Formats: sequence, structure tokens, C-alpha cells
Amino acid sequence: MASVIDMAKSALGKNRDQLTMTGQKIGSTGYGLMGLTWRANPPPQDQAFDAMKESLKNGANFWNGGEIYGKAERNSLHLLREYFEKYPEDVTKVVISIKGGCEPDALKPNGSAENTKRSINECIEQLGKVGKKLDLWEAARVDQGTPIEVTMRTAKDFVDSGKLGGISLSECSEDTIRRAARVAKIEAVEVEFSLWSTEILDNGVARACAELEIPIVAYSPLGRGFLTGQIKSPSDIAEDDLRKQMPRFQPENFDANIKLVEELQRLAGAKGCTPGQIATSWIKAKSGRDGMPVMIPIPGATTAERVEENCQDVELSDADVKEVDSLLEKVQIKGDRYGSANAKLAFGSTPPLEG
Repeated sequence: MASVIDMAKSALGKNRDQLTMTGQKIGSTGYGLMGLTWRANPPPQDQAFDAMKESLKNGANFWNGGEIYGKAERNSLHLLREYFEKYPEDVTKVVISIKGGCEPDALKPNGSAENTKRSINECIEQLGKVGKKLDLWEAARVDQGTPIEVTMRTAKDFVDSGKLGGISLSECSEDTIRRAARVAKIEAVEVEFSLWSTEILDNGVARACAELEIPIVAYSPLGRGFLTGQIKSPSDIAEDDLRKQMPRFQPENFDANIKLVEELQRLAGAKGCTPGQIATSWIKAKSGRDGMPVMIPIPGATTAERVEENCQDVELSDADVKEVDSLLEKVQIKGDRYGSANAKLAFGSTPPLEG
């Protein structure tokens, strides 16, 4: 099986045609499916399909979903099955990564062999109904009560038997990455990375991925919409929106954090683009340079118009990148990424394997 990433590590846009995952070419921008099924009022099917079609039109054919994105009876897997039933010609065009490994209808990680088998089998079964092989299964969060080696060995059995393309990790620590990589080939690590979430630069995650040549899939590259400039005050967030519970969106932190967006808007105006396009292009400009691993941002969007906007690259010069870097030094982001319950699962580690 081909390496996940066969790419010369260079600046934005220069070797984009060499970016591959599980032997298939992918675009430099991926597409996050979460918002299409996991929200109080998901978009209508036709709208979701239009957004998915638009992502392919713009070369964003690496799609990231989850069995946790919704309920057992309706999540990313069901949406994907419906999409491929309508557009069977797209089955071979898309590379699918599905986050799983939590207990059914719960966000509680369960990395036991039994639950790992259940999760992978159910993902394979749903996609198999439309003739789509599961390209990547991803442990959505680390089960801090089960050694990562147990989860990885179980998942590796599916890869070895040809039923699964590869294995990924998400929201894991440097230690988890290194231990998992000793058991199985880790095709990607999905973590939050954006201009207002740069923790991986300091906690060893980016360093480990670079050393092990594991690409990073950067989720929420637009800061959950904050970096687009569309959210100007806490009142712009609906009461049933998940962001309403996140510390960084709270009134006591909002005014401090909006300063970063204001600076981005100034730079975007000079470049003739949007703040969000600066944000994703900054990630790509960092990708594979100065000791960083290859990074693939996966912005989510529920409309074709927004997908198209997210897929547009902006050429950032070295001077532009330094200017953006300087913004991060001047603006102190306030508030944690998650509330207390979910924060405990962030960058998780597992107990050692005994025996």
C-alpha cells in the first residue's frame, strides 16, 4: 500500500499534484462533513449534496466524517451512502476518513478490542452498501483507560486483511502517536490547528508527526467560523449552536479574541481575499517547512458557496507569513478550546501496555 503522503515538502501550491492518501490523489484542502449531520438543524439533503459536489469540483476530495457526527441511525456514514447512491460515479473520486471508536450514541471513547471491531465493522458495512471501501478509520478520541496498543493492533488486523485502507488518530498526545506508530502504520493524525489553536507547536504533536513522516489533518482551520469574520459578537451565535458552550466564544473572552480577526481582515483587504482564506493558506504555507509535517486543512461548510470560498488558495509570501506569525505574538487568545468535559479528552494519552 502506498504511503499516505508522497509529497515534496515545499511551499504552498508547488507540488500539489503529488499529494496522495492511501494511493489516491487528494487536493491540498479537504472537506469536513461534521456540520452536515451533527447540529440542531442539519441542512436539507439537497443542500448537503450540493456542498459535497462543490468540494469535488474544487479538488477537495478528502472527506472527513464520523460515526459520532449524529446518532447511530443517522450520521456521516448514512449521508455518504445516500450521496453515493445518487452519484455512483463519485465513489472512486473520494477518499473517506471516518472517526469512530466511541461507544454508540455517546462521546465516550472506548478503545477496547471489542468496541474497535464493532466500530470498524459498522463503518465498513455502511459504505460497503454502495461499493465504497473505507479508506481510513480514525480513533476519534483516545480511550485513556485502554492502552493505545490494544486499539491499534485490533485496527491493524483489518488493514492486514484488506478490509480497511489505513488507520488514523485524533486529539492525541505525542506519547500516543509514538506508541501507536510502533504497532501499526499511522496514516494521519487529526488535530485542531489554526491561527487561534496552535497548541501542537508546543506540546510535541507536530514534532512527532514530522519525525515519523505522518501528515496532520487540521480540523477547524477556520476556528469554528470565528476566523472568517462572520461572527462579530456573541449574539451572532444561535442558542442551540455548539459553539455557545465553548469558552473562547464566551463574552468574557470574545472581545479579546476578536482582535486577531480584525488584524486578519486588514491583511485580507490588502490581499483581496477573505480572512478565512488567509487562515487556511497560512496552514498550507507552514506545511512541510521548517521542521513541520505536511498539513491538510479540512474546513467544513454547509453550502456550496462557502465550500467554494474555502477552497480558494491565496499565495502568501515569506513576508506575509511572517506578518501573520507576528499577529499571533501580539494577540493573546483567551479561553480554552473546549469546556471541562471535552477538555479532558484533548491530546489524550493512554496507560502503558502491561505484559
